[in-house]
Amino acid sequence: MRKQRKTVVLEKVLVQDYAAEGKSLARIDGKVIFIEGAVPGDVVDVQLSKNKADWAEGHTTHIHSHSADRVTPFCEHFGVCGGCQWQMLPYEKQLFYKQKQVTDNLTRIAKINLPEIAPIIGADFTRGYRNKMEYTFATRKYIPTDEFRRMKAEGVDFNNQPGAAGFHVRGFFDKVVEIDTCHLQEEPTNLIRKAVAAYVLANELPFYNIKTHQGWIRNLLVRNSTTGELMVNMVIAYEDKEHRITLLDQLLQSFPQITTLLYTINSKRNDSLHDQEPIVYHGKGYIIEKLEDLSFKISPKSFFQTNTKQAEKLYAVTREFAELNGSQLVYDLYCGTGSIGLFVSKFAKKLIGVEMVADAIEDAKENAALNGVKHASFFAGDVIDICNDAFFEEHGKADVVITDPPRAGMHEKLVKKLLEIAAPTVVYVSCNPATQARDLALLSEKYQVTKIQPVDMFPHTLHIENVVQLKLINEL
Repeated sequence: MRKQRKTVVLEKVLVQDYAAEGKSLARIDGKVIFIEGAVPGDVVDVQLSKNKADWAEGHTTHIHSHSADRVTPFCEHFGVCGGCQWQMLPYEKQLFYKQKQVTDNLTRIAKINLPEIAPIIGADFTRGYRNKMEYTFATRKYIPTDEFRRMKAEGVDFNNQPGAAGFHVRGFFDKVVEIDTCHLQEEPTNLIRKAVAAYVLANELPFYNIKTHQGWIRNLLVRNSTTGELMVNMVIAYEDKEHRITLLDQLLQSFPQITTLLYTINSKRNDSLHDQEPIVYHGKGYIIEKLEDLSFKISPKSFFQTNTKQAEKLYAVTREFAELNGSQLVYDLYCGTGSIGLFVSKFAKKLIGVEMVADAIEDAKENAALNGVKHASFFAGDVIDICNDAFFEEHGKADVVITDPPRAGMHEKLVKKLLEIAAPTVVYVSCNPATQARDLALLSEKYQVTKIQPVDMFPHTLHIENVVQLKLINEL
């Protein structure tokens, strides 16, 4: 029998600073304690989940005194929902710690000469900023501990409870928080979700069980745009024509704002929709979004920055750092649907975009045509496979490289290739300053970092975007 591990609780710990991934930290006798659920300045009890010789981590179990920086979260679901992590901080403090995160990562990991980091560009709107929301319908509803104990004492049958419509609980793939109001997307998003849930419950249709893979209603995706268009995609596990049609018609009647209504039948064991085909029930099957004077066609499976207003700011910084004058050949690596490349294309002689997801490349080509951009070409395939000597020889020597990799950063092979082709300017857009710092250290063999600009895309979360300009050393 496995020996039960002793529970260790540290009492009245003064939280001193923020660490990575939204955790706070304290130091006790030279040992670093990483803490979830605390704010610098709090005095808390911490139950340890890991306890090593020189570091430990755990979660807050009790707050003895609150930090002067604490504010009351505006969402009743904060702390349980897996979305926002920083609602207990005023937005100015969120920006302060995000700036610090970028600074710490670049100095600690990259260990290279850096210019002054520009002040972070914050968001004008900290609520209702998302243009895309994904709701989950599940049989396993999250029940707070006290309520669970009360229900258990009363002999409640937990297997016969109504499902939940909302978001996954942080750390649980199968439990969902019943959401009343999410404040991150403007209405009618909450009203639409509630209407779907009400119909399903009234007609005794089953919510989906991710463990047994049974049930009808699975997900609801809502996209809005600055153009006023609204897309809804209802995901079901199997066809029930009568109920599907009735529900979709009710949505159209109740919400005339919906310009495109789709449904997707997903019978797989996971929620991924990249290999599923949404079926258009009403409208044109897509919506149009605008960035400055550019139009972008957003289909149900398209990737697009989820904060349109901040995307404009992020792309404007990228364009500024590229320093285009109309004569340069620009490579846009990890280009997605081509939004960054097309945003800067007006000032480029030629644009070459590369992206692994074939559907995204098709969207990029459509968006180029939609905006009359004829000097852009897009290619589907893994960046590290496509970007070889033959590819650059065929399309021309790069004057500017824009790279916007996933959170894992650039593959080492790509970094080596960038060093080989030696474009005079590289603009590195990152959603993870830690992996960006790692890559900057590798690029420092030939490049010097000349500009750094953090941008906050997601208020109340720990995520941060950072744009870096690099110049070839022998051209400085």
